[in-house]
Amino acid sequence: MATADAGSLPVGFRQRRRARAQPARAPVVAGRGRARAVTDQAIAHARSSRPRFVEDLAAFVRFPSVSAQPRHAVDLRRCAAWLADHLRSIGLEHVRVVHTPRHPVITADWLHAAGALTVLVYGHYDVQPADPLEEWRSPPFDPALRDGCLHGRGAADDKGQMLVHVKAIECWLGATGALPVNVRCLFEGEEEIGSPSLDGFLMDNTDAWQADAAVMSDMTMLDRNRPAITESLRGALSVELECRGQRHDLHSGNFGGAIHNPLQVLCDVVAALHDGRGAVAIPRFYERVRPPTRAQRAYMARVGPSDEQVLRDAGARVGWGEPGFSLYERIAVRPALSVNGIVGGYGGAGAKAVIPARATAKLNFRLVPDQDPAEIDTLLRSFVSRISPPAVEFGVRTLFRAHPFTLRGDDRVVRAARAALHKGFGVLPCLVRSGGTIPVAHLLQEELGIPTVLMGLASPDDAMHGPNERFCLKTFFQGIEASIHFLGELGGGARCG
Repeated sequence: MATADAGSLPVGFRQRRRARAQPARAPVVAGRGRARAVTDQAIAHARSSRPRFVEDLAAFVRFPSVSAQPRHAVDLRRCAAWLADHLRSIGLEHVRVVHTPRHPVITADWLHAAGALTVLVYGHYDVQPADPLEEWRSPPFDPALRDGCLHGRGAADDKGQMLVHVKAIECWLGATGALPVNVRCLFEGEEEIGSPSLDGFLMDNTDAWQADAAVMSDMTMLDRNRPAITESLRGALSVELECRGQRHDLHSGNFGGAIHNPLQVLCDVVAALHDGRGAVAIPRFYERVRPPTRAQRAYMARVGPSDEQVLRDAGARVGWGEPGFSLYERIAVRPALSVNGIVGGYGGAGAKAVIPARATAKLNFRLVPDQDPAEIDTLLRSFVSRISPPAVEFGVRTLFRAHPFTLRGDDRVVRAARAALHKGFGVLPCLVRSGGTIPVAHLLQEELGIPTVLMGLASPDDAMHGPNERFCLKTFFQGIEASIHFLGELGGGARCG
């Protein structure tokens, strides 16, 4: 293992259980000087614990907790058990592993800060599939240190970012014996598949999730040195199209030119989803889309990434998409449709003269405020039905839906996040718009009424969802300090309601 520039690291990650001392110190009391002193104690604890924190992150990343693949269900349960054990070890209470129809939810709390605010900390421990495996420089679930970054699937999305807040809690409890706020933790294992179990889990017992603020980190900064607060997220709709033709595969010499090819039809339909300019061609798709204002576009141009930076982060030479917008605007404030995969026919070595009986395509929509994923689902189905030829049948299976998110947090929560990121990174954060989707953000803010702040901590080039995903250790350590400050900044507020 190489040595990172942020501090001395051990020569090999060791998975071991350590008894973590919880010194009995006086809880946080009022007074700016006292608050600063105890915050400094938590920061000092974080800096002295960096090598151990990296070991814990590596142990967390080792679990192949791929929620989309049923064969990893046991790995998700093992990962949930590890996380629950870790939360207990740092001093959190009432730790529970709650089984759902799919993957467990882990809850925990610490509720001894009388009269203080209650903060809900959200994160997810499930990860994307690691395919294509041949493009990884090191095995995706055998974390490796290179160039000051920890490489492995889930390192940035979302295990590293989530662990930032867990470690901030650990530092407060380890250094002072108390937290400046009350804390509830909610960690799920289904975010990467649309959080299908979370809505029912939360809505079945809304009183247990009352909080004055929620914080999550599952998005990117502007770059490694420019922290950001995310003010909007796109919603999502994922579907699978299946085109079915004849009863079985056919010899293309015997039937080619006489029987329509379902794979060809599927390709024609997929091609028809966009026009020649790169805009989505489904009728009424843009009907509810709000165009960005001139002021919004000016701000995004001033603080956001340039087209060149977007291309560099993507590893691409040329941009593409809806005309009239910058690449950042296309990502952040315009909807999009991506083809995630097509399967059909023969893909092995050599040739096979075949007309496949069926073919499938996976599609993903990213939606902006006022677009309803259920309505877009209906528009897609109607469009496919209208343009498909009578020789085949189409089936459309909805995989998941998620609503867009727009920041409506109260001023003190946003101010606390802004001050905390400034202290942690030494640079004032910007407000950014993200093209990603986090289903729970809408649920917490709109359904439960909890002001929710999104503090992105991954870099745009951390390869989230791609091969060689990584999380920079410098950012990991700065994020922990920012989270420590965030809890401290909120610690002086009186509890709502």
